Amino acid sequence: MRNTRALAVAGAAVAALGLSAPAAVAWDTPSNITALPSVIAPGGQLTITVDGCRGGGTATSNAFSPTRLSPVGGGGKGNEGDRGGGGNGTARGTAIINSNARPGSYDITVDCNGRRMTKPQAFTVIGGVRGGIGGSSTTGATPTDMAIGGGLVAAAVVGGGVFWMRRRAERRI
Repeated sequence: MRNTRALAVAGAAVAALGLSAPAAVAWDTPSNITALPSVIAPGGQLTITVDGCRGGGTATSNAFSPTRLSPVGGGGKGNEGDRGGGGNGTARGTAIINSNARPGSYDITVDCNGRRMTKPQAFTVIGGVRGGIGGSSTTGATPTDMAIGGGLVAAAVVGGGVFWMRRRAERRI
């Protein structure tokens, strides 16, 4: 009976060690590329996060210029033992989507720790409208705008004068 328990404990220990070894080896391999927000308009800021990229790296895509990824977390050894590097092995950077990026899905390629990884369809660029310009492409007020504005001011002055005159007349009664 004791041999069976000892064998079971030894087997569990070997299994735990065997399952943790690939994770330790994969620490230096970039993985889990995340782009937020996943849907973005041209000119927007895209935050790229890569796990297993403790030394930083570079992210590239057809939708933005090459972007530097910096290590996140404490700069000391911390819980990394003698491996050194930055904090928890995660790198992050912010990319600006090109204003001329066409709508559609885009890949992100990360160069990190001498390795290259691509995440297909990491984010989607949507087409936007040029909001806020009101359909106008000229600057300043046109003569028509000035005439309308002047007419509204004149109407307000006349209306205020009539109101004031009526209030004055009511007080006499």
